[in-house]
Amino acid sequence: MRFGKLASSLRRWSRAVHREVSFFFAGLVVAYAVSGIAMNHRDTINPHYSVKRTEYSLPHSWPAGAKPDKDEVMRLLEPLGEEGNYTKHYFPKPGQMKVFLKSGSNLWVNMTEGTAVYEKLTRKPLLGAFATLHYNPGRWWTWFADVFAVGLLLITLTGVVMLKGTKGLWGRGGIELLVGIAVPVIWFLLA
Repeated sequence: MRFGKLASSLRRWSRAVHREVSFFFAGLVVAYAVSGIAMNHRDTINPHYSVKRTEYSLPHSWPAGAKPDKDEVMRLLEPLGEEGNYTKHYFPKPGQMKVFLKSGSNLWVNMTEGTAVYEKLTRKPLLGAFATLHYNPGRWWTWFADVFAVGLLLITLTGVVMLKGTKGLWGRGGIELLVGIAVPVIWFLLA
């Protein structure tokens, strides 16, 4: 009988801790989950920036060997509203010019054909901020991430002992727990 009271008390305590810690860390769990999906698919999703490409024709082309100076480049940037964001330009190949702009945007110019491709980078405010958390943005974040990890352990351990019977650790919950442990173990063994 004493064990029954202890088990009941442990389950009650587990439910309370599980609930409170889950509520406390819910926002961070969502932030890590959403940005984690984006980070896992970086080949198709840039979690930090949106890139908008605009192709357009220039009013003129340049003769072979021409190298426009900064003033001429600034005139090219005026229609884009980027003249205040110029950082530098160079000529990677004959007849081509690349103009670098602040915030990572750029302009590729095919000088012989008189065409250009403008790539405007725009920061994704929410997803970019979430993704930054994966890069450990500061010492204070290291400590908070450690507290978060302990919180996840508490959520997991209290969740494991919270239910009794066929839905608990000695029933379906135990089987799910073993499968959840087996998946990464098998992956590590096969990798």
